[in-house]
Order: sequence, then C-alpha cells, then structure tokens
Amino acid sequence: MTAIQESAQESADRASTRSHGDETGIEQPYDYRRAELVEPDWRRFPGWRDVTEAEWRDAQWQRVHCVRNLKQLRAVVGDLVEDRFFDDLAADQRDMATMSMLLPPQMLNTMAPHAGTDPQKVTEELYADPIRRYMLPVRSDRDPQWPSHPHSERDSLHEAEMWVVEGLTHRYPTKVLAELLSTCPQYCGHCTRMDLVGNSTEQIDKHKLELKPVDRQDAMIDYLKRTPGVRDVVVSGGDVANVPWHQLEAFLMRLLEIETVRDVRLATKALAGLPQHWLQPKVVEGLERVAGTARRRGVNLAIHTHVNHVQSVTPLVAEAARTALEVGVRDVRNQGVLMRGVNSTPADLLDLCFALQGEANILPYYFYMCDMIPNAEHWRLAVWEAQELQHAIMGYLPGYATPRIVCDVPYVGKRWVHQLAEYDRERGISYWTKNYRTGIELDDPEALDRRYPYYDPISTLPEQGRHWWSEQV
Repeated sequence: MTAIQESAQESADRASTRSHGDETGIEQPYDYRRAELVEPDWRRFPGWRDVTEAEWRDAQWQRVHCVRNLKQLRAVVGDLVEDRFFDDLAADQRDMATMSMLLPPQMLNTMAPHAGTDPQKVTEELYADPIRRYMLPVRSDRDPQWPSHPHSERDSLHEAEMWVVEGLTHRYPTKVLAELLSTCPQYCGHCTRMDLVGNSTEQIDKHKLELKPVDRQDAMIDYLKRTPGVRDVVVSGGDVANVPWHQLEAFLMRLLEIETVRDVRLATKALAGLPQHWLQPKVVEGLERVAGTARRRGVNLAIHTHVNHVQSVTPLVAEAARTALEVGVRDVRNQGVLMRGVNSTPADLLDLCFALQGEANILPYYFYMCDMIPNAEHWRLAVWEAQELQHAIMGYLPGYATPRIVCDVPYVGKRWVHQLAEYDRERGISYWTKNYRTGIELDDPEALDRRYPYYDPISTLPEQGRHWWSEQV
C-alpha cells in the first residue's frame, strides 16, 4: 500500500469511528472531528497506473487526458467497473443528458476513492458516489415518473432574456453577470446554463454565442461605462479557467479602470475540478498583477468556486485556494448546489463546510437549490427540506462561515429559503416577492407587488398533490 493509500485509509477509518455521544449516552446531532485532506491515489485506475506526480500536477496533462466519452472512461477504469454501469451511462447519454461528458482526471479521481479492486464493489460504490451522481449521471438516477417538472425550462433563470449585450445579464440593480464564453474544463450534469454551455447532446441542441470574444468584451465594457449604477461584476461563463489567461487579464484590467466597479468576482469550478490550472506560474503571476491593481484601486477581488461534496476538497484544491489568497485575492468563496444524494443531509453539508473553511481557506457562502432545468427532478429538494437543512447546520460553524441556503426564483433572484411569502405544501408551490425590478421590468408597475411561483419536485408531495399534478399535464 502506498503512502497516499495509507493516508486515505486513515481518513476513512477516522470518519467511520466518529464518536456519537459522550459518557451519558446522549448524542449530538453532529459530531465534529477534524479530518486531514487527502489526494486519492490516481494510480488505482489501470489507465493511470504509470502517471507520475509531476504529470498529475500539470494542467496541460489534465486537460489532454479529460474523459469525454465512454471509450475513454473504459480506458481509464479498465475492468474495475462492470458493464452494467456503462450500459446505464450510455442510456442516459442517449435519453436524458443535458450536458456532454467532460471530466478532468482530478475530478474523476475523487469518485469512489476507497472502493478497492473488486469490480462488483467498485461498481456499487461508483453508483453510490456523490460526485459521480452529478458529474457522471446514469439513466437509473433519473426520476422514473417525473424526470422534468412541467415548469422546467432550458434557461430556467431567464438570464439570456435579461442580456443587455450578448452574454451580459443585468438582473439585479447593482450587479451584472458577464458570460465571457460558453465552455468549462468540466461539465456538471445539473448545470443551470445547460441551454448555452458545452457541446450539444442527443437531447439538447445548445445555443451559441455569436459575437467574437473581443467584440463581446468591448460591448460589455462599453455598457458598464455607460451604466454607473452597476458596481459588482461576476465574470463567468462557462468558466473563466477556459479563457486564455492573457485575454482574461486584459478584460479584468479594463474592468478595474471603471471607477464605478467596486467588486469583481471570478467564477470558476476549475479551482476544485482542475486546481492545476490555478497553480500554473503564468496564471499565478497574472493573478497577482490583477489583485495588486484591484487593491490599489480599492476594488474587492474574489474567486467564487463550486464544490458540492467533501471528497472534492483535496490538498491540491487547498493549495490553489491558498495561492490565490497569498497573491492578493481578497476572498475565495464557495457556491455549492444542494442536491439529493450528494449533500442533502446536515452531516454532508457540515463535513464539506468544515473542510472548505478549516482546511482549504475557502469560505462557505451559498448553497443554491438546484434549478428547474429539464431532467433534474432527481437532484432537486423541496423548499421545506432546504429550510430544515438550514436549521440543522446552524450553530456549528462560525457565523461568517455558515452558508446561506438560497432559492434562485425565476424573475426574482436569490432568496433565503425562509423568505417565501406563502407556501402550498400539498401542491409544492411556494410564492415569493421582491424589492427591485429586473432590466426587463423597468416599465412594469406591478413587478414589486406580484407573487412569483417556485415549484417543489412532484415526487416530494403528498398523494393528493401528486394526483393534482398528474391531472394538470
């Protein structure tokens, strides 16, 4: 057994032997035990048996060896995984997937890290694995009766509807979202931008950005110069890790020249899925230049990443986050997505938050309820379930590191899950209000008085509610 495997096994043993009570036998709902971060041994996979540590840390090696299809996945896992899993995966790719397959080795390596070498056990643990559930969905995962909610939409948050120029969503009065490109280093099955991001699938013919990147960026900068009410820019995509660094740095420097811009956030799941990118010397040196400029101009520069389970928080992820902080980025924050079978228990969320905050210097910030995109019902939780989770995690973490669980309500925006105005639990319909107009409602006198609906998964409803929905379609 290698040193990496021994360390991984020790962590697993510590987790399995957590104390569940004191001498009185009275249990705490959650029992914290500090756990050391571990990089799973990639050499357990036959296809990576001879990969060196230097190769593993190389961002270009990671990108070249991404898994993009079933053939490449088989080449990595060899005979460790039974055919039934590949058949299930192929059926999902054919019938249900809204995102094409793209898995960096770093992310695949965090799946079923302690499964051993018995194919039956590896297959079962892969099926149960929380990261596999959202990064490599299979047909049997999907809800058999209601795979999509009747009100699901490809662009569920209507971001493109609120574009002021191509790729620039002006949804909140003081904030904009700048989508610089439509690709990522990895594709999550639950992607809220599945309408635009990634390659087309058997089910979804993706929309395309039409402007050349330089023209799109020029249009964004011009709009921000003309719109002094915007002070906060989320630079996203896709994922900013897929923007060539010199192009990204040039765009950020132009943003920092706009006096009214006071917050800049870089959105990148690659900090967790491909931390090697953020450890490249050219990226680190460039980030230091941008951070220095932001600091001199009094602008808050942060990185927002997307981690959904504690298994994703490895030493490389911690190294990437700390490196960003060391070169002057003000904060590295996490915006996870709440998903059934991934992080839908208090222990799941608390384990993840303690790893992020205590071991990787990443601030737990938000957990979004999974958006109402097609074929996502097996991931989504009801609002009442999210409310219970928010209650359950209170009091364990420092207040500033206790994440808010939010519902991103169409045409409304982020709302804490307890902020609903009314809730029909039988039919799973919650109603929400807001205190500002989006860019498409500036002439709507009723926008601030209207109640906006959000829908629980039908499978979570009582029998009467499920029957009511069955009669609506």
